[in-house]
Amino acid sequence: MTRFQTTFLFAASALTLAACASEPGSGPSDELGRASRGQEQAAANEKDRVVVTGALREQTVQDAALPVQAITSEARPTAPPPAPPPVGMPAAKVAPGYAGGTYAQLAPQPMPGDVNRDKYEDVKINGVKLVAQEPVSTFSIDVDTASYSNVRRMLNSGYLPPKDAVRIEEMINYFDYGYELPRAKDKPFETTVKIVPSPWAEGRQLMHVAVQGYDIKRDQRPPLNLTLLVDVSGSMSDQNKLPLAIQSLKLLVNELTEKDHVAIAVYAGAAGEVLAPTSGAEKEKIIAALDRLRAGGSTAGGEGLRLAYSLAKQNFDKKSVNRVMLLTDGDFNVGIADPQKLEDFVSRERESGVYLSVLGFGGGNYNDFLMQKLAQSGNGMAAYVDNLSEGRKILNDDLSGSMFSIADDVKIQVEFNPAKVAEYRLIGYETRLLNREDFNNDKVDAGEIGAGSSVTAIYELTPVGSKAALIDPARYQPAPKVEGNSNEFAFLKVRYKLPGEKTSKLIDRPVTTSDQVSDISKAPESTRFATAVAAYGSMLRGDPYFDKSFTWDRVIDLASGAKGEDKFGYRAEFVNLVRLAKTAASQETLKPANGGVGQ
Repeated sequence: MTRFQTTFLFAASALTLAACASEPGSGPSDELGRASRGQEQAAANEKDRVVVTGALREQTVQDAALPVQAITSEARPTAPPPAPPPVGMPAAKVAPGYAGGTYAQLAPQPMPGDVNRDKYEDVKINGVKLVAQEPVSTFSIDVDTASYSNVRRMLNSGYLPPKDAVRIEEMINYFDYGYELPRAKDKPFETTVKIVPSPWAEGRQLMHVAVQGYDIKRDQRPPLNLTLLVDVSGSMSDQNKLPLAIQSLKLLVNELTEKDHVAIAVYAGAAGEVLAPTSGAEKEKIIAALDRLRAGGSTAGGEGLRLAYSLAKQNFDKKSVNRVMLLTDGDFNVGIADPQKLEDFVSRERESGVYLSVLGFGGGNYNDFLMQKLAQSGNGMAAYVDNLSEGRKILNDDLSGSMFSIADDVKIQVEFNPAKVAEYRLIGYETRLLNREDFNNDKVDAGEIGAGSSVTAIYELTPVGSKAALIDPARYQPAPKVEGNSNEFAFLKVRYKLPGEKTSKLIDRPVTTSDQVSDISKAPESTRFATAVAAYGSMLRGDPYFDKSFTWDRVIDLASGAKGEDKFGYRAEFVNLVRLAKTAASQETLKPANGGVGQ
């Protein structure tokens, strides 16, 4: 039996590209041309060399699951018909870019420079609720940070973000506030609440609610079974997309140990496996696989997700953290691209115990809407990487919070006391709102929280008797009889499930006058800084309930006085972003009414 050396080219058009590359000036690049000429020479010298589309492995022709076809230099200008697919793979669509003799590089697809196809969900800002009629507020926690860094990218480029790109809760939750940590794992959360006068609305108050999760030491964390699903389609060719994703993943690889395992799958026209589950101790092997990735082709993201979940389940370990991490700009345009179908698929897959996290890259065709839906359905986080520092923050500095869940389906419910509070509104969390009855229903999905992570929410309250009330008394309905403890503003409840468990647990506490601070200048540093971030997000968002007399300079003053230690400089950077927003907002006012550029 003769054993043939096999070369796998995962692109239906790869052979034609390779042939064109051998002609001067006809290939996508000189590098591809040299590689193609080398392949032709090898084919001439080695008659047993064949091309197979399919899984990455060596096999004899006799034992091959797929028919093979010998390729000579004379036959190269015309690509052979696609081979039948191996088990579990889409029919002859396997075309992700993978250089180095394994995958063929495809020419990047140019994006029009003057077209912005970013997609954001159109969300209505939370309105004011009358406590006498609707005293209970319920929402799923959100520790995503994608909006903050995506908005930062736009401000650093000199323009204001679209209003729908601004999710205030993700702005607030970008920062570590140094909340008090839980004392024991059996009670994984510690709550902190402060009530302060609103700095932007006289007669109103802000209620700062914080939930801090317990942390784990890096040498005590569970093993990680991670499948990286990397978008290598043509839209990922820009430097702030695939190249930045690869650089960021290398920072993650450096944190892996021998007990961790990583697999890599990629997708362009369809999906393919690049690296089988590999021990984290084999860092050079993992990094070498990343270094060979190239961008080109269309985007079959749905097929990529199928393959990634399949790989994750092949190496599934109940004692490990089993997670798929998708790195993409979200431009799914081949195969399953319907957001609802993708969301349904991911929702079903999370029941297997494999969670999904999403890292977004680039702009111009960034599908933020889809990325958020997938992460929320997959019990994972959504983050956006605009530079290598952000990649380090997510995949190195905050590795425990990004990868290792300490609780699933975390929900917050606040019941306001009508004797103390007349009106309230939740700032942000518009896409995370739940029905009141969902809080006790363990079948209703909610957000997960990672080790050492915290959740921050801010309510704006109108005290009973305040002239700042927005809702008039009903003319024909009698005023409800107000009863309640005069020392309590509200009652806070947190419901959560430990990872892998089906039944939730409850933490609760009253919010009393002892949590109240008479002046915001006397409030804790965390409350003051979170309030500044909430104001920044509200101004960018165009919040109609936000007092426009509260200026960018006042946001800067409030944040500057609450920077604290600022070990990594994130708070100082925030102050600079507020200055950039002020400048960009001033430039916006100079634009003529017809939308042209002001002189």
